[in-house]
Amino acid sequence: MSEKRSWGSTVLGWFVVRDPSDGDPPPPAGDVSPDGSSPSPAAPAFLKEPPQALAGKVDFPGVFDAAGLDAEEQGRVRKAADLLAALPAATDDAVKKQIVEASLKAFGVPIEKIIESAVQEIQALEGYIRAGAADTQNVLAESQRRIAAAEEEIRQIRTVMASRVAEQQSVTAACNERKLEVQRVLEFFGQEAVARVVRDSPKLVEPPPGA
Repeated sequence: MSEKRSWGSTVLGWFVVRDPSDGDPPPPAGDVSPDGSSPSPAAPAFLKEPPQALAGKVDFPGVFDAAGLDAEEQGRVRKAADLLAALPAATDDAVKKQIVEASLKAFGVPIEKIIESAVQEIQALEGYIRAGAADTQNVLAESQRRIAAAEEEIRQIRTVMASRVAEQQSVTAACNERKLEVQRVLEFFGQEAVARVVRDSPKLVEPPPGA
């Protein structure tokens, strides 16, 4: 086992992406690392409500600030990251480390403080992920409940609609049947007599022409 793999496995919970040359990918959150320990450090409680990730965009300074990291602590990690990014990709890792450490010492930034702040940032991000995942699960559960309630309401509405249509069909059939019975009475007295009564009666309405 290489020194890099051994060191990475010791604090696996603080690393998200392993070097592809190391072989196996990192276990997902909740699994156990090779040494039997939990791979993720305990996520700290936020000192205040972290900013929401609107449209999936994370306000990292805001997240770190909510976790208690001030601008100076965040600046340490940013300075180290910028120094690493400025080095040529072909530079040997050992040389990179020497250059970065020398530069940071020249800036008066203690290595231990950078590591401390970096781990705090990882823990804050882990906490942010967990909080977001928990909130997402709550939203999904509430949404499913509302969908189920809406579907049940739709089912009940459709039942009422079908029942009302069936009732109206029964009413129409019964009324038409009774109209035929009454029509036979009118036919007995004749069309002219019926027309005269309808015309002279204040209670009746004469049908319009063509009706």
